[in-house]
Amino acid sequence: MKKEYLEITDPIHDFIRLTNTERKIIDTPIFQRLRRIKQLSGAHLTYPGAQHTRFEHSLGVMHIASMAGTSLESKGITTKDDILNLRLAALLHDIGHGPFSHLFEEVLQRKNKKTHEQIGKQIILNTEIGDIISKNGFDKKLIHNLAMGEGKLQFMNEIVSGALSADMMDYLLRDGYFTGAEHAKIDHSRITYSLDVYKKKLALDHSALVNFETMMISRFQMFKAVYFHKTVRAGEVMLLESMTLADDELGLTSLTLDDYVKQTDESIMALLLSIPETTQELRSAKKIARDYQDRKLFKCVFESTISSNPTTKVMQELKNRIVKNSKVNPNQVFLDTSTTHSIPLTPSKKESKSIILVKNDFKKTISEQIPISKIPLVSSISGKMNILRVYTQQNNRKKVEITAKSILGELKK
Repeated sequence: MKKEYLEITDPIHDFIRLTNTERKIIDTPIFQRLRRIKQLSGAHLTYPGAQHTRFEHSLGVMHIASMAGTSLESKGITTKDDILNLRLAALLHDIGHGPFSHLFEEVLQRKNKKTHEQIGKQIILNTEIGDIISKNGFDKKLIHNLAMGEGKLQFMNEIVSGALSADMMDYLLRDGYFTGAEHAKIDHSRITYSLDVYKKKLALDHSALVNFETMMISRFQMFKAVYFHKTVRAGEVMLLESMTLADDELGLTSLTLDDYVKQTDESIMALLLSIPETTQELRSAKKIARDYQDRKLFKCVFESTISSNPTTKVMQELKNRIVKNSKVNPNQVFLDTSTTHSIPLTPSKKESKSIILVKNDFKKTISEQIPISKIPLVSSISGKMNILRVYTQQNNRKKVEITAKSILGELKK
């Protein structure tokens, strides 16, 4: 008798079970491409163990989403069909990511405002992945909507992405494990077991509030220690600059869908290293890519936490002043802002302002919507994290540092 599922070993979740439909999707070249897109783009140059990819993260999100759906099924809220839909949506939530994950999306945003969610929609609806979904009795439009946070049931969207999402739980656990960071210790089993639904929104049992607090603090610390680490970001600034300078030559932002789904970290790096040095921009792009590969990273000479991000115009004005006063080449000074909401956005990309807590007391369910500002530990980190940095190459380090501190020093006050 043919088995209806396959079990694979995972360092985070021990075993992840796959249905035959999921296995067919995973075996497509489009999904296999995720094996060659690192989860944390260039973080491995700072944290050598961070070699994990979007592939295993996608499997992990599917696994946790399944745990959440099963927990809600035990409370009479979801059905087995709901769980199967959740699993497919979670599996495909990152299918639209380009090389170097969010970095390629930043390049796309600058030129044509495309997001990985928009590309994910095209992949789910218009490629062999959509065909597999349909041929196995599922609604590919429903799966797409759920994967991208646009489903009819809000609590189902929130299981995939949001402040109680499978996505966040897996990336914290996985990124913490592979970077070796100790900040990502969360009890995802307790949180998923404690999920509930109130007025079609995802809720949490009151007894698990401390676990939610721990998860939010862990996420905040991971952004400070890993995602926004100055050296991690140095590598990312280099990749962004190289891809931007080379775009007119390589057409990175005008790829067809067929070409897009063939691109990986390695393929883009190979293109950057082989571009003809016919202009100053292309010479710079190639040198930056080569320096990135050889880990000759830009040096951070100024860093400040700021209340809000400067506009593009202000950033350019600040750069011009630093360039003029330090007397260095304009293409050797780089201003970078790193920003994130301290509390994850909702599936509709709005700020999370509250959490619903439920308490079951003698067969009576008591529900309460608690503002984030009323949760002491979480309120202390609410808002946005904004970091302004100035980078340059090693040979300009001292003079750019002196100039940047002189011009930008007041931002620290």
